Amino acid sequence: MKNMIEIRWHGRGGQGAKTAALLLTDVVFQTGKYVQGFPEYGPERMGAPITAYNRISDKEIRVHSNIYEPDYVVVVDSSLIHVVDVLAGLKKGGAIIVNTEESEEEVRKHLGGYQGRLYTIDAKKISLETLGRYFPNTPMLAATAKITGVMREEEFLSAMEESFRHKFAKKPEVIEGNMAALRMSLEAIQLGEE
Repeated sequence: MKNMIEIRWHGRGGQGAKTAALLLTDVVFQTGKYVQGFPEYGPERMGAPITAYNRISDKEIRVHSNIYEPDYVVVVDSSLIHVVDVLAGLKKGGAIIVNTEESEEEVRKHLGGYQGRLYTIDAKKISLETLGRYFPNTPMLAATAKITGVMREEEFLSAMEESFRHKFAKKPEVIEGNMAALRMSLEAIQLGEE
């Protein structure tokens, strides 16, 4: 892992982008890395565009600002591609991860000729199949962990299961569905040759 990885999340209020960014921070912290996870607050309301961020480093992180030149951009709601400049500042050699039912070719058309690395995942299908409801943040979290390579898959799954056991202590039935969503998402992402 290079010195620092910066991730910018784009979602809508209520989709869990902020929660996913904070969960990523929690599980990566357990590996001994330095981490930051924070939302950008504005007039938050259900369905409004929101932004969240992660910084992950092997060394102490001394910068405390929004992320303007991310290595990775995670788009939890593909409709935001038409509302927000999701590619703004994306570093050369970076990648974008989009929750969509569309093919990679279709998504590229919406991104104005973007030729960089693009990963697509149908988080809606995965969450409906494993959780019975549309919660895109769990599949997007797994996709982001795999694509960024911030931790090994087994380590990620173990840390997430522990986190879910704590978070859903009074609703253990939720744990199995969330773990299934994580596993299915990890399998769905094909990294190919970089």
